Amino acid sequence: GRAVAKLKSGKTIVSDMLLYAMGRIANTDALNLPAIGLQTDPLGQLKVNEFYQTELPHIYAAGDVIGFPGLASTSMEQGRLAACHAFKVEQSTLPKVMPYGIYTIPEISTVGKNEEELTEQGVPYEVGRAWYREIARGQIYGDLEGLLKLIFHRDTMQLLGVHIIGEGATELIHIGQAVLTYGGQVDFFVHNVFNYPTLAECYRTAALDGINRMGKL
Repeated sequence: GRAVAKLKSGKTIVSDMLLYAMGRIANTDALNLPAIGLQTDPLGQLKVNEFYQTELPHIYAAGDVIGFPGLASTSMEQGRLAACHAFKVEQSTLPKVMPYGIYTIPEISTVGKNEEELTEQGVPYEVGRAWYREIARGQIYGDLEGLLKLIFHRDTMQLLGVHIIGEGATELIHIGQAVLTYGGQVDFFVHNVFNYPTLAECYRTAALDGINRMGKL
């Protein structure tokens, strides 16, 4: 009943559980794809173009079988776009701004850029934070460690990224996604009123925190 892992070095590790975090392996072995001229990578995945066509234009692939991001949400949209292209229904491409969610306890969700990416790109940014313990709804939930973080451009005030860890993170992220998609500024959250008591108020608190750090309040 225990997990046994045999390493390349010859070492054997016996444990109660094994966490496999090497990505998904596509279930394509039984399809005999080489017989029709399609080759897969070492993970069994297929290469596609922007329309989700494989190397054979009349064969499409979408979802986990084409690799990153491998999310249910993006996979469904990829399938829809592939079908639209196959039947010559004009559609846009997959949105550039997509949220990611990790359904752990607490939940984790993110959309847009992170600090490491912006630092590497030399983008001047500021950060605003809101702890759930500062929000009435967070206190009601008893989630005092939850955090919502906004990242925005120091010069233009444009929102660049939203990162949340805590109760309802995968739901809250969509507010930030909408503002990011339309190129909104962080002060959008300052000048709008949110229902009380809700965790959505974290957006306003985080925006005020970030703008205050810049001495603009």
